[in-house]
Amino acid sequence: MSEPNQLNNMKSSEAITQELDPDVNQDEEEEKRRLINQVLELQNTLDDLSRRVDSVKEENLKLKSENQVLGQYIENLMAASSVFQSLSPKAKKKTANKKK
Repeated sequence: MSEPNQLNNMKSSEAITQELDPDVNQDEEEEKRRLINQVLELQNTLDDLSRRVDSVKEENLKLKSENQVLGQYIENLMAASSVFQSLSPKAKKKTANKKK
């Protein structure tokens, strides 16, 4: 037998599989494309979620800061008001000590 004939007779297992069932390779390629599309979609979803988390963190920091400012403002208003001074624990202690 000549050398080219020997090479022709020696087929890879992939070539044999393709000859026996050509749909297997097409099915594998289709599955690969489907998986790639799914991975890309999941990457996009992850990017969207990461952006959303960043925006929620920023909003949370803003709200915490606003909450602190409002809390301080309310404390200042309460300290300036005679109605709340009589209810404050310091005022009660002072009046209790005066009664003794």
